[in-house]
Amino acid sequence: MILVLGLVGFTMLMLVLEWVRADMVALLVVVVIGLTGVIPSDRVFNGFAGNAVIAIIAIMIMGEGLDRAGVLNLTAHMVMRLAKGMESRLGLVINIMASLFSAVIPSQALAALMIPVSSRLSARTGVPISRLLLPMAFCILTATNTTLIANSPLIVLNDLIASANANLLPGAHTIPKFGLFSVTPAGLALAAVGIGYFYFFGRKLLPGHEDERLKVTPGRTESYFADTYGIVGETAELTVTAESPLVGMSIGEAEQLHDAPLILAIRSGNEARMAPPADHVIWVGSVLGVLGPREQLNRFANNQLCRLSARMRQLAELFNPSRAGISEVVIPPVSRFIKHTVGELRLRKRFGISVLAVNRGDQVLRDDVRAVTLRAGDTVVVHSNWRDLSLASEDRDLVVVTDIPKEEQRPGKIWQAVGFFVLAKCLALFTNLDLSVAMMCGAVGMLLSGVLNMDEAYKAVNWKTIFVTACLIPLGWSMDATGTAAWLAQYVLHYLGHASTWLLQATLAILTLLFSQVMSNVGATVMMVPIAISVAVATGGNPSAYAMIVAVSSSNTFLLSSGHPALMMVTGPGGYKGKDFLRVGAPLTLAMLVVTLVSINLLFR
Repeated sequence: MILVLGLVGFTMLMLVLEWVRADMVALLVVVVIGLTGVIPSDRVFNGFAGNAVIAIIAIMIMGEGLDRAGVLNLTAHMVMRLAKGMESRLGLVINIMASLFSAVIPSQALAALMIPVSSRLSARTGVPISRLLLPMAFCILTATNTTLIANSPLIVLNDLIASANANLLPGAHTIPKFGLFSVTPAGLALAAVGIGYFYFFGRKLLPGHEDERLKVTPGRTESYFADTYGIVGETAELTVTAESPLVGMSIGEAEQLHDAPLILAIRSGNEARMAPPADHVIWVGSVLGVLGPREQLNRFANNQLCRLSARMRQLAELFNPSRAGISEVVIPPVSRFIKHTVGELRLRKRFGISVLAVNRGDQVLRDDVRAVTLRAGDTVVVHSNWRDLSLASEDRDLVVVTDIPKEEQRPGKIWQAVGFFVLAKCLALFTNLDLSVAMMCGAVGMLLSGVLNMDEAYKAVNWKTIFVTACLIPLGWSMDATGTAAWLAQYVLHYLGHASTWLLQATLAILTLLFSQVMSNVGATVMMVPIAISVAVATGGNPSAYAMIVAVSSSNTFLLSSGHPALMMVTGPGGYKGKDFLRVGAPLTLAMLVVTLVSINLLFR
């Protein structure tokens, strides 16, 4: 018990401080459990083969298939038709659509898909994007508990219940497993409260009406990037003459010169490329595609003995707005770019992407941007070819915020994608198949029908989430197997032994939502569900209700932008501050807590 409590404390501390990656922490914990024999060695890694993990993998693949088939693009068109340009109606329709999709697509993946959709709608209607993104993200979280297939805490719930059943006292009633729609009535109530909350109170709580900067949208490219990041000027061509000091310099050296403009492209001989790498050498006759104010361009051309042409002649094709331009991307919490400087990532050489600025809260970093170390939630302004940006975003290291021109990849496969997804849900609902088998049937069907290929399926899986989930599940088993959960439950009852059932459940729910603010919701669920079940057994309560309250409460993370990856992803593009989350999230947190307790107790009477 001491060892397990030590591992729980270590896990919580590391997930909060983020000194070590979350997946590395989880892997270390599961190895220690195996080395110390807390769980038999042949069961230590069973989390990787558990129903929960396989189901999560299948759901991620199917979510990617729906996106590849253009389901979300159709959604954007539908929202435009239904909203008819009215702000109140636009927000309502977006929130309803986000809530519907959150029942079937994991919240982080859905946020990445919905951000550019919201950006497109903001650009077309003129509604500030700050009035759309935060409600959309919050509604994703309020509705993610509608089914058992989109929320990781609910998916791991059955595995934790199986462990609890294995350690119940002889003669005790086993806890039944939850079905696909066991939580649906409570989930629908939570989703309705989330949608109604923003419909009736959104205009008073959201910050869009008080910040002038947020009245411009990425669709109005020039005004938006000028007002938001100070990126002003126009594109032009600089032709390097034989007398120019630039001859023999690298792009990186030229950019360090005084008053140097942004160098976005180069043409040397017959070869032209966007975002030339820092070590690319400039020769006589090279044509540089640059961005900056006209006065600055003139001074630089005069000082460096170059010919300036305001008209794009030799680089016109590269700078065609239908092919390239400036856009915003967000660094998600799972990105491999985190803790690396822009220079170390070599984005120009690898992806053809030029970084122009980095936005971090109220701070805009434009000077010596190559030395900036990226963090989760940073908004990065880039110039690139649209196709190169789309390819770079496939590895999930960055999420494109701006509505960039792109073709639907496989619109002809939309019916296959929808059909196999519906088939998977029907198998889970109307047969005795485990959730993992039912969901994998849908994923395999999409692969066989060509909705997406195997390489795309591998990229669709968020392996960090998989490792964290699979490695933390044995920690929950350890709490049951060693009696740690029962001991902690007795400790809780020592102080609240004479309290009502409502107070006990509220205490467990509040502890869970507080833990989930500062650590992963899966980690909070794994630690709190065994305790909740032990409390229920000791007090004669319904273990199913207690376990469900904890799992649902782990998604009640509205107070901090760092509380959930989906919230971190909208913070930069929406220009939100910490006080915005507290002002909007505190009343919603209280409402979600009350509705969770009432609805689940009615459901499991």
